[in-house]
Amino acid sequence: ARVQGVQVPMGSDFPVEEVDPLLGLYSAISRQDHDGQPTGGFYPEERLNIYEAVRGFTLMAAYGAHQENTVGSLEPGKRADFVFLDQDIMAEADNNFLMVLNTTVGATVVGGNCAYADGTVQLCVV
Repeated sequence: ARVQGVQVPMGSDFPVEEVDPLLGLYSAISRQDHDGQPTGGFYPEERLNIYEAVRGFTLMAAYGAHQENTVGSLEPGKRADFVFLDQDIMAEADNNFLMVLNTTVGATVVGGNCAYADGTVQLCVV
């Protein structure tokens, strides 16, 4: 798909797999399940980098639902849907797959409103 320029929407297939997008990101970059199987990854040459995986779960998921003009990226005129994570997965995840599994969500904002906060993010109080 990458070579052909195909846009690949990503997401969870709940209840077949867990609904946690971080698990999906981990699987996309490692080609393993959250138990580290199979060893070395399933067709590891098909791993996505973290930027491709995040794009698949955000803008490309919106594209797949024909909603790319209203959601999927942080731009003026679009809904503000985003999360605060406790670490920068974009910086190291390609070299440290487990970093994604060890990341926690501090807050979730949907449509510009706090939908979830664990108390660690000061500007988002639920």
